[in-house]
Amino acid sequence: MSTTTGSPSPSERYRASAERTAESKTHLGSFARTLDFDLDDFQRQACRSLQEGRGVLVAAPTGAGKTIVGEFAIYLALQRGLKAFYTTPIKALSNQKFSELAEKYGAQNVGLLTGDTSINGEAPVVVMTTEVLRNMLYADSASLDDLGFVVMDEVHYLADRFRGAVWEEVIIHLPSEVQVASLSATVSNAEEFGAWLDTVRGDTDVIVSEHRPVPLWQHVMVGKVIVDLFAGETTFDEIAPEGDPVAVSALPAAPSPVDAGQRGFEVNPELLSMARAESQLNFQGRFGHGGRSQRRQQRQRADDRSQQTPPRTAVRKASRPQVIASLDRQDLLPAITFIFSRAGCDAAVSQCVAAGLWLTTEKEQRIIAQRVDEAGQDIPSDDLEVLDFWNWREGLLRGIAAHHAGMLPTFKEVVEKLFAEGLVKAVFATETLALGVNMPARSVVLEKLDKFNGEAHVDITAGEYTQLTGRAGRRGIDVEGHAVVLWQPGTDPAAVAGLASRRTYPLNSSFRPTYNMSINLLAQFGRPRAREILESSFAQFQADRSVVGLAKQVRSREESLSGYAKSMTCHLGDFTEYARLRRELSDAENFTSRSKSRERKSLNEDSLSRLLPGDVVNVPAGRAPGVAVVLSSDHSSREPRPAVLTLESQLRRIGIDDLEGPISPLTRIRIPKSFNAKVPKSRRDLASSVRNALRENRPPARASSRNNDFGLGTVLPNQEKKIADLRRALRAHPCHGCSEREDHARWSERWWKLRKETDGLVRQIQGRTNTIAKTFDRVCDVLSAYGYLETPEPGQHRISTDGQRLRRIYGEKDLLISQALRQGAFDDLDAVEVAAFASVLVYQAKREDRGLRPRMPSVSLETAVDIVVREWSALEDVEEQNKLPLTGEPELGLIWPMYKWARGRHLQEVLNGTELAAGDFVRWVKQVIDLLDQLAKIPGLDPRLARLCAEAIKLVRRGVVAYSTPL
Repeated sequence: MSTTTGSPSPSERYRASAERTAESKTHLGSFARTLDFDLDDFQRQACRSLQEGRGVLVAAPTGAGKTIVGEFAIYLALQRGLKAFYTTPIKALSNQKFSELAEKYGAQNVGLLTGDTSINGEAPVVVMTTEVLRNMLYADSASLDDLGFVVMDEVHYLADRFRGAVWEEVIIHLPSEVQVASLSATVSNAEEFGAWLDTVRGDTDVIVSEHRPVPLWQHVMVGKVIVDLFAGETTFDEIAPEGDPVAVSALPAAPSPVDAGQRGFEVNPELLSMARAESQLNFQGRFGHGGRSQRRQQRQRADDRSQQTPPRTAVRKASRPQVIASLDRQDLLPAITFIFSRAGCDAAVSQCVAAGLWLTTEKEQRIIAQRVDEAGQDIPSDDLEVLDFWNWREGLLRGIAAHHAGMLPTFKEVVEKLFAEGLVKAVFATETLALGVNMPARSVVLEKLDKFNGEAHVDITAGEYTQLTGRAGRRGIDVEGHAVVLWQPGTDPAAVAGLASRRTYPLNSSFRPTYNMSINLLAQFGRPRAREILESSFAQFQADRSVVGLAKQVRSREESLSGYAKSMTCHLGDFTEYARLRRELSDAENFTSRSKSRERKSLNEDSLSRLLPGDVVNVPAGRAPGVAVVLSSDHSSREPRPAVLTLESQLRRIGIDDLEGPISPLTRIRIPKSFNAKVPKSRRDLASSVRNALRENRPPARASSRNNDFGLGTVLPNQEKKIADLRRALRAHPCHGCSEREDHARWSERWWKLRKETDGLVRQIQGRTNTIAKTFDRVCDVLSAYGYLETPEPGQHRISTDGQRLRRIYGEKDLLISQALRQGAFDDLDAVEVAAFASVLVYQAKREDRGLRPRMPSVSLETAVDIVVREWSALEDVEEQNKLPLTGEPELGLIWPMYKWARGRHLQEVLNGTELAAGDFVRWVKQVIDLLDQLAKIPGLDPRLARLCAEAIKLVRRGVVAYSTPL
């Protein structure tokens, strides 16, 4: 490429003019003239590839304009008289794209298909969630006729461990004549992903752009002051220049200032100085009191971690209203503040309102009020209170709003539209906002750089940081975007710089064969062809590529092993055998030393799994040490965490980290059948019963029937004898008397270590070869065991009647749902009960929300739940035997709310006594509707059950649910 900066030569100008003239006569030229801006180079390159009949993978930063490529694919389809499908990972993004395309091409030409919505599904352009297209492919839908283009927006969602496999299914199964335009965030292995697409889809061009059209500046807000993260004028593109593999992918997560300087950027010395001062302050705070006795220091260090004082800082943290006010003063609004908590988002809006913050003019307030009142006019007045409508409205009038999954979908859409129009200036959002919803801002604020992932607090990754901050900078509106991290005690500026400078992350497949996928493949292609198709997945493609590198390592290590074997040769005997004895002795001694702690952990787990509801125990440590009563057992979990109620009426789960040894009951009480853990009075009454039992000093009931001898003192009785025998064998070996024994031993240690590593690599190769097909074989074994596959003759497979039904059931519990149908769980249910029971098969509660099994609303539901729980337990055993991922446990936490809703109760009454937000409830009802709709459409289903499913849908699709579903 030429590096001259002068004017192009006459021949270059002529060639460029000729190319522009030629392009103006093409579909791309016509499309470009419909735009009010010039195409970027990467957009033009990708569009040319589509025009020339090739597929494309476009990887570019958020906000770079990659959706233009998808829109050109739609334009091409319409110009050629073909259909185009535009797929998205989430319904909100589908709804948004549907509105955009309908406005551009006319409502008659654009359709929308999601799990609960069907609008103009036979239109030439249809926007849909990826699962809908997958289901079309398996059903061989007539809607696929004349399909010319499929746009897969946010294709990097393929890495999602729960839903990512759907993207691979679609890419693999689409007809070969369909061109695929895959749009992705910037990933570090785009070439690898593109190579796979080229393998399974044919000619596919990979277009990667690291350039942000709107420069992004990185800051840290210290108190109320915004400080640049990097020294000097350093923008997003300058941190890691485009095409620089070291800067993009090899930078450590927390570079030192020296590392940073070597890579072309330098962390602001002012921030580094503040971090050092804070560190020194904390050091003095911990160790600066010389008169403290050693015993007192030891006691302090032994305190529970939850009781430790947080790090001290000289910086006074700005409140949320102060942060927004600071951004407003510096003309950095509109802004999105990411808070990894729904409650935190709602609290932030309340705090800003309470602080008297106004970000809107009177004219803007009138427009907002009109929009909000229109949105709420069809909602029953009783429901408005439950939905906290008036507080939501008050925040919006001030230009402030929350955005999270617990909100009513329509409320979120109002926020999105008002924000896009510049009427709402500050949005407090959870990370779900970063998953494609088009809400760009001038600034993005991150309150913290860690989040709770459902199990523990973990640091956000560089990829997540890029996805979140990528919202900053509105193309065509802002000259620059700004990412602001709030200073917290313990903030490491170098670590923040590491996140900001590594903006790529690898795309790794999460693909695995499911029961539904496998039965559909078998029905369409037969077993041999189905295995071949699965072996063409991106997961297997990645595994095969890694095997090449592993095999090379094995060959190199085998050569080194030969050299080590020569160096440890002994003239007195077989030193390999002698080394083996030494290794066995060392392993036996180490095993013995570790056995006590391992046994103690096992005993602690065993003691937890033995606890029964009503047992009163003393919890020695953890978040709530002290006396508690067990509410529910946890026998099935690998790490038991029974639910307990403390004397302070707090609900907790206890685990092995809360114990100092095996736990056994102090006494035992009876838990009343009417006990409801959600009702404070019930909790207080039960806590009072525990105190009375302790005062009466009752012995544990049935103590003689429970063996509380946890096996202490019986650990490894033969281990000491084994060690003694090995020592004798070692002394008797000829090589024991060799004068060079220790030299030989050093070589043997190296040999053993390398042998172990090499064997591990060999096992990895064996495990990665045909991994997906092997999993498929195990899935088929389970399907055969349950009778979904029949084998009339050896080597032949036939789909049974039940198997044909399974083909139309999509979801994480597909086989369990099919078994529930098969075992008659739905047989005695009416329409209301069918809706309630369906919730058991889709709902997923947070682990801490799981408690006692509730009393069922009816005998029929009790029977149905018994059937599905029994089937799940049996299925889990079969899956464990076949080394398959376990099907999730049926959840009963939504059964009462769904039952009440189906019976026509008000939303307030339905949600009373639950932890469900209104938006969450609506989302789960929609998933219930989706499942009922699937069941009603299963060919050959009992007509009575199909009618009940349709009736149940009508019962639950009402009020806020119907209001939140576009019709």
